Amino acid sequence: MTRPGDPGYAASARATLTAATAAVGDAGAGESDDASDQATDASTARRSWTLQRRLLAVVAVLLVAVSATIGIVTVLVFHTSSVDRLDASLRAASTRALEVAAPGMSVDPAASVDEFLRVPGQPEGTLGALVLPDGRVFAKYISTGGELPEPGEGATLSLADVLADGQPHTITAGSLGDYRALAVQIQPEFRVVLALPLADLNAQTAQLAWTIAIVALAGLAVALGFGTLIVRRALAPLANVTATAQRVSELPLERGDVDLTQRVADTDERTEVGRLGGAFNRMLGHVASALSAREQSEQKVRRFVADASHELRTPLASIRGYAELTRLHGGELPPDVVHAIGRIESESVRMTELVEDLLLLARLDEGRELAALPVDLGRVVVEAVGDAQAAGADHEWEVRLPDEPVVVTGDEPRLRQVVMNLLANARVHTPEGTSVVASLDRDGDDAVLTVDDDGPGIAPGLVDSLFERFARGDSSRSRLAGSTGLGLAIVRAVVAAHHGEVSVASEPGRTTFSVRLPLQGVSTPE
Repeated sequence: MTRPGDPGYAASARATLTAATAAVGDAGAGESDDASDQATDASTARRSWTLQRRLLAVVAVLLVAVSATIGIVTVLVFHTSSVDRLDASLRAASTRALEVAAPGMSVDPAASVDEFLRVPGQPEGTLGALVLPDGRVFAKYISTGGELPEPGEGATLSLADVLADGQPHTITAGSLGDYRALAVQIQPEFRVVLALPLADLNAQTAQLAWTIAIVALAGLAVALGFGTLIVRRALAPLANVTATAQRVSELPLERGDVDLTQRVADTDERTEVGRLGGAFNRMLGHVASALSAREQSEQKVRRFVADASHELRTPLASIRGYAELTRLHGGELPPDVVHAIGRIESESVRMTELVEDLLLLARLDEGRELAALPVDLGRVVVEAVGDAQAAGADHEWEVRLPDEPVVVTGDEPRLRQVVMNLLANARVHTPEGTSVVASLDRDGDDAVLTVDDDGPGIAPGLVDSLFERFARGDSSRSRLAGSTGLGLAIVRAVVAAHHGEVSVASEPGRTTFSVRLPLQGVSTPE
């Protein structure tokens, strides 16, 4: 047990206040963290805190530190001054006792103890003792009723151990509690010891410590309440920046003429958040300018491709017509001329197909309206597989359709081109004997068309760019004669124009293209 005046008592007082203030901090943390958060790593949890929580935590820590420092210093000053006052009272009581202790001390020591305890002015609880040369100790104390009983063996031994050095000492007098004791050597063989109780002083110190802790707890709660309101109000413009950024992130910026009108309202250059808002608005302005420039450039490219494709159709048709006319000439032509004319005719056909594909992509990029009529997708698949079987008799073809018709809303020629391009892709890029299965099914509000083949598969590095224009595969699915490299790009563009999705999954021995389109009567986004 520590006693006032000992270094251990000051440490005990500091521990009491520290425990109280730690309880305050734990209470504040408990308001923001639940039981599951307490099980996570502390550093990870701190990194995931919001700025508002971090600011409030810093304020709480500072308030706890200041309150703890003030409380500890106050308790220590109060305790030290109270002990000094008690020591002064002890010296006065010892002086009064010594005035009557000397006479008759050797004749009747017990009576002498009674005499210096009954001196007027001695407070209740005063403990006195006379230590004789032979080691005997006569000790008594002033009880609540004014009587002088003996304190017990523990108190007697503690009084006998007090040194007569003229300095007060803290002792534990058995069941009587803590005392401040002063020993005086009045004769070479006699020592008088007088002690005053510390119970009231200890109680006052403890009461002061708890009062400071409770006031600090209440002050911390009030400060955190007002601090939350102030910090939330101060960070409101930052929340506005976040909301604006969120709205911008949800805009379709990948294509088209983007109307980037979102801006932050608070741009007060006198505040940090206002400067952030101003910088964010300037950044949005630069992004909008860049997107507009990009859209204008893409529009020019699309117009150029469309115009060039349109203009090329006439000379290509003329070249093909003249080549066919030459082949119909009645006279004999040299074999090399016949071969050259045949090559001109075949290349003009291939060039015409390429021009038609480019023109279709350009028109789709411009967002031209497609027909919106009911299309029996099952009939389209059956007819497309029949055409593919005629063109690729060396492959095995199969059609799998549901019992009920699958009807979608769209442009039938364009949807037919999607199916034909997928089948042509499977035919051109797989070896002879490959099995190709075209399946049609319903999945909720969508029609799902899949084209599977058991060919060599697609290289993993090509899957991400497979639907790009003029995408080239590796040797396992290399482009053969008659392929323009625009077939899958047209598939993606047409499907997107019908508010659908196209995907591919491939592994060695199996490749699956999937097209998902809304069924007829299902609302689609504009």
